[in-house]
Amino acid sequence: MEDIYKLKPEQFPEALFEIPQPPKTLYIRGKLPDPDLIYLAVVGSRKFTSYGRDVCQKLISGLKGYPIVIVSGLAMGIDSIAHKAALENNLITMSFPGSGLDNSVLYPRANIKLAEEIVNSGGCLISEFLPNAISQLYSFPQRNRLMAGISKAVLIIEAEEKSGTLITARMALDYNRDVLAVPGSAFSSNSNGTNWLIKQGATPVTSSEDVLIALGFNIEKPKLSEKEKYADCSKEELKIIGLLREPIERDELVRISGMKIAEANALLSIMEIKDLIKEELGEIRKN
Repeated sequence: MEDIYKLKPEQFPEALFEIPQPPKTLYIRGKLPDPDLIYLAVVGSRKFTSYGRDVCQKLISGLKGYPIVIVSGLAMGIDSIAHKAALENNLITMSFPGSGLDNSVLYPRANIKLAEEIVNSGGCLISEFLPNAISQLYSFPQRNRLMAGISKAVLIIEAEEKSGTLITARMALDYNRDVLAVPGSAFSSNSNGTNWLIKQGATPVTSSEDVLIALGFNIEKPKLSEKEKYADCSKEELKIIGLLREPIERDELVRISGMKIAEANALLSIMEIKDLIKEELGEIRKN
């Protein structure tokens, strides 16, 4: 097991001194990322959907090569997917588990191997709890404030109306951090929270470029030929592209696609995330 050591106050990330209740102690496994990097917290539902998984992986893969640290909480669900996507795309990732950092208490137990991969890949685990402290109900919202506080922005992938994910979003707003939210289907309870956040003023995110722009990067999209743009499309996505010879209302597109409503809406949301289509003034068109 990697060594656990206590950070000196002068080693604390400066952003954590900006929050109302800064930590008094911090323990770490691994290496604290360069403070000049941009920290992005990625959080979401433990009971994720395939849409949430695909969106999380797609958005993070588009951040590859940028000086970004992916921050999350090591929880099952979107947190784990975010950490793994960061590792797959050679991004540094750091975790704030809701427990101490010793493997005997690290929560959740199923992610001990993932925790080791995070550290071995140049990232770290951080906690203000004693190394042998077991997780408690209060420890999760307590660690959420650190995730929000250390980050320039918080990206919410999926969230139900009442969830710990929305607590993190509210903390981010209180700390003057940017809140980014992925819009989702009106038919999915997992998107109720993110859709509500967008109504409250959160920045809607439908592509990696949206995330990069929100983080302050100047993005110029390369122009691709249709063959290049649609090279990785699934059979269902190509079918939708073929139907969009001209802009079509969503309900009509779903009807002529022959797909079930929920499946079609999930597919259209993924295609918008992938920047293949765009919905404007009630109609969907090729992008």
